[in-house]
Amino acid sequence: MAEPAAATSSSSLKRTPLHALHVSLGGKMVPFAGYEMPVQYAPGVLKEHLHTRAAAGLFDVSHMGQVALVPKSGTAVDAAAALERLVPQDIIGIPAGRQRYAQFTTAEGGILDDLMVANFGEHLVLVVNAACKDADIQLLRDGLSDVCEVQPLIDRALLALQGPKAVSVLAKFCADAGAMRFMDSGPRMVDGITCYVSRSGYTGEDGYEISVPADKAEQLAEALLSDKDVLPIGLGARDSLRLEAGLCLYGHDIDTTTTPVEAALEWSVQKIRRSGGARAGGFPGAAKILPQFDAGAARRRVGLRPEGRAPVREGATLFATADASEPVGKVTSGGFGPTLNAPVAMGYVPTALAALDTQLFADVRGQRLPLRVAATPFVPNTYKR
Repeated sequence: MAEPAAATSSSSLKRTPLHALHVSLGGKMVPFAGYEMPVQYAPGVLKEHLHTRAAAGLFDVSHMGQVALVPKSGTAVDAAAALERLVPQDIIGIPAGRQRYAQFTTAEGGILDDLMVANFGEHLVLVVNAACKDADIQLLRDGLSDVCEVQPLIDRALLALQGPKAVSVLAKFCADAGAMRFMDSGPRMVDGITCYVSRSGYTGEDGYEISVPADKAEQLAEALLSDKDVLPIGLGARDSLRLEAGLCLYGHDIDTTTTPVEAALEWSVQKIRRSGGARAGGFPGAAKILPQFDAGAARRRVGLRPEGRAPVREGATLFATADASEPVGKVTSGGFGPTLNAPVAMGYVPTALAALDTQLFADVRGQRLPLRVAATPFVPNTYKR
């Protein structure tokens, strides 16, 4: 999660359809990505985090962008083929009713944003990051308008229900909830409301994201919160949950200076789009990105486990030894992992120092604190595959 922009005028901030509900529930509202959003509620970040891992948490993620790509031909594969001009993933190969993680890339191989792409059969639905959505929509219009209608879904809210009890909760309102697999996505009836539901999320837990008409969002949120297993969860716990899950946050762990290979996201690029594949290349930055699959990249995003109790936060400089004068890398996300009861972090280091258990040192307020390269996710995920 980005640091709240304290200098932003509250009058200039947008509000999600659930703003009044957050206030009534005692949410501590802060500026985030141009919106006024709840960073936490009365229980606090620690309890909200642990409740999500043990039961179910409800998150308002309506600030994110939802966009439909509707092919002018009426054939969804045409929209998929067009989107492959902008991302390195196999979009044509996404079956109807499924979704896939992707990235918009730059001509230099960097990442403009990361997103989810769902195949709804006759068209595609994208979910993009809040801070990038206006630029993403313009990118889509500039690049795909010859083939697709780009339709921002501005009249929809987005809820995330996450945790081991998410399935039992949602099954009370959605008959299909239990039958869905991880990354299934499409229209579903939820509490009598026509929604778009995916079995996915950004916490490492099993769960769902539910796109609901904005005028029905409060009704649905209150219905879900009426279950004793569900608590409202703010941005603070969302950030610590995704960090424990080893998931990237755009603008921090990935940005226009990082390639998918440097970011350890090569798993998201299918072989058909890589060198030798039937549809290799054809996306921005392919000349920079594709050779890295074979030759490797000079640096690598890694998990980091500080050896003490002190958190090592974003921006901390990394050194190969306790007395080295030249830094070798930087922490991009870091904090305390409540599930582990220990600090965790992620950052970039030279590939030669990226092996598991490699010892490094982080400069924290002038002290060199030891940490080791660790596997991610730090907490095993519980996706229902």
